[in-house]
Amino acid sequence: MHSEVSLGRRFAAISLDWLSSYLIAIVFFSGTGTFLDRTPQAGFPALIIFFTEYFLLISLQGASAGHRVCRMRIVNFEDGGRPTILQALIRSVLMVIVITAITYDENGRGIHERLSRTKIVLVN
Repeated sequence: MHSEVSLGRRFAAISLDWLSSYLIAIVFFSGTGTFLDRTPQAGFPALIIFFTEYFLLISLQGASAGHRVCRMRIVNFEDGGRPTILQALIRSVLMVIVITAITYDENGRGIHERLSRTKIVLVN
């Protein structure tokens, strides 16, 4: 049974994905020094890690790590099946452009969902 996904659940999932990407970037790609010294250099690597993680997991499994923890998945809007690679790519690019991920229409679908022809659903 699929039902409407709340904004809170969506925010929790994207936060988990961003935080994990940022932590990986800090640990492996931000140079040396203290944690606070390394944090500013982690921004761009975190963006690349986020895009890669999101795209690969949506393409292969239909859900990012954050989606899995929050018991959600991404489906093709038209048939409810797994999104195509092109849909996953469009959605991932638009997720990196944050404004498309936080702007919703009257039906509760984000711009990134409309343009990629996907939707997010709850799973049991």
